[in-house]
Amino acid sequence: MTGVVAGAAPAELGSEFDVVVVGAGAAGMSAALRAARLGLSVVVLEKGAHFGGSTARSGGGVWIPGNYALREAGQAEPGDIDRAREYLQAIVGDEVPAVRRDTYLDRGPEVMDFIKTATPLRFRWVPNYADYHPEAPGGRLAGRSVEPVPLDARFLGAELERLHPQYTKAPANMIVTQADFRKISLGMRTLRGPLTMAKVGLRRVVSLLLRRRMYAMGNAIAIGLRKGLMDAGVPVVYEAPLTELVLEDGRVAGVVVEHAGARHEVRARRGVVLGTGGFERNLELREKYQPKPTSTEWTTGSQYNDGGGHLAGMALGADIALMDDSWWGPTIPLPSGPWFCLSERNLPGSIIVNGAGKRFMNEALPYVEATHAIYEGEATGVQHVPSWMIIDQRYRNRYLFAGLAPRQPFPGRWYKNGTIKKAPTLAELAAQIDVPADALQETIDRFNGFARSGVDEDFGRGESGYDRYYADPTVKPNPSLHTIDQAPFYAVKIVPGDLGTKGGLVTDEHARVLRPDGSAIAGLYAAGNVSSAVMGRTYAGPGATIGPAIVFGYLAAEDCAAREDAVPTEDPATEGKSA
Repeated sequence: MTGVVAGAAPAELGSEFDVVVVGAGAAGMSAALRAARLGLSVVVLEKGAHFGGSTARSGGGVWIPGNYALREAGQAEPGDIDRAREYLQAIVGDEVPAVRRDTYLDRGPEVMDFIKTATPLRFRWVPNYADYHPEAPGGRLAGRSVEPVPLDARFLGAELERLHPQYTKAPANMIVTQADFRKISLGMRTLRGPLTMAKVGLRRVVSLLLRRRMYAMGNAIAIGLRKGLMDAGVPVVYEAPLTELVLEDGRVAGVVVEHAGARHEVRARRGVVLGTGGFERNLELREKYQPKPTSTEWTTGSQYNDGGGHLAGMALGADIALMDDSWWGPTIPLPSGPWFCLSERNLPGSIIVNGAGKRFMNEALPYVEATHAIYEGEATGVQHVPSWMIIDQRYRNRYLFAGLAPRQPFPGRWYKNGTIKKAPTLAELAAQIDVPADALQETIDRFNGFARSGVDEDFGRGESGYDRYYADPTVKPNPSLHTIDQAPFYAVKIVPGDLGTKGGLVTDEHARVLRPDGSAIAGLYAAGNVSSAVMGRTYAGPGATIGPAIVFGYLAAEDCAAREDAVPTEDPATEGKSA
């Protein structure tokens, strides 16, 4: 079974399985796939009409030190996992128990090997995409991130129509990898830019001629895992949102879901694995736990992520942590939806100012830390939401910006929406964004001096190897800095967006959900953004969300298989068979 028709009542609803997985994102599909390969009967219950969750909308990076793709590229030298252990200790610290961090690192390569065996997914190193804190002890300037090799998804057949809608729309077969994006973002500044654009165009033409359906990044991860489930005979039931967990004799024995207007109970002999994603689409939970101001309109997370798994676990007394934090990122609120601002703020010739017209951070910071800086400033009483990215025409002529080619005018609707402001002078621009003109001029003048000297004396922009990943190597002496002095000038609205929330149910190294006293809720597991992040309040590197999701989903299934207190079924010969 690969899907159900809306309104139907699949046989799986009301049945009993060894493992019930809630959520068809990377965490849930990883758990279901491992459970099935261990010989357990398993079903996946998905709230929405699509598989893939936020993973399908992501860049598709995976941060798992020592994995086979890094080894094949010569990027996993002996001792690297121990250095990664040192790195997580340095940046995460005691926010997360060492045993959980260590388990992630020690078991991660095994999980990647399993996915290689059980799915069509193959990964490769993203060259020189640095860890986000490469100068920290154990950090790696060459990076530890891998991404999926683009794949032809025709093998999914009609199920491909169930793939979660993309974050941004792209023409059919327009395959851009993370490695490609870095080069394309520089426009024509280097030879690699136009060559990469030509390569992307040629790949699309070839794919169209051969009638392929090519996907990359997070799409490819979701598609590969979904094919693994199909091959393993794991049923996925769509449009079946979780309403509650069934607790019997102190253990979780199943779930209750709604489907086609009816209530259904699905029993689990060995365990329930929650892979329901974050709560980024739940304004009530955001208002309760997250810093202000907040909005469900600033997230790029899946529209289905409303905290259902969080609420179900909390109702059983689960402990929670990091609920005030997210996988943050400075975000441009475009009329069509939020644009996660990545390379745009790293490129030279741009700064970000607050309501006082002042810089307040190194704009090229890793996105979680950059948004922490926005909220820390907001807490002091100075307006940081919105902030404004200031650029000039030279910058606009050179670089890709929010999907627009260099020199391509900003759409009129962006101006009408108030996202973009334009003026012939800095003083007039300051008036449009309601900041003191003299302060903005002083800020620009000071920054321009830093650009000429190559040293950002205020915030050290360009000193970290990560700062330079999206920088312009043709700009000297500092590829992260350039003067802002060519009219007209632009201001781009910046808000504290996110890829999803990172707070959730507290789990141990086996992905078992814990109570505040440290005891496990028997039969209940959580992985991905429904669980509190193993990365604590920071972000190790590209793919440090997806990596833990697939690893702890896998480990949850392993623990289910090892359980000795599984609830027996009356007729094991006929109950819980996978379709």
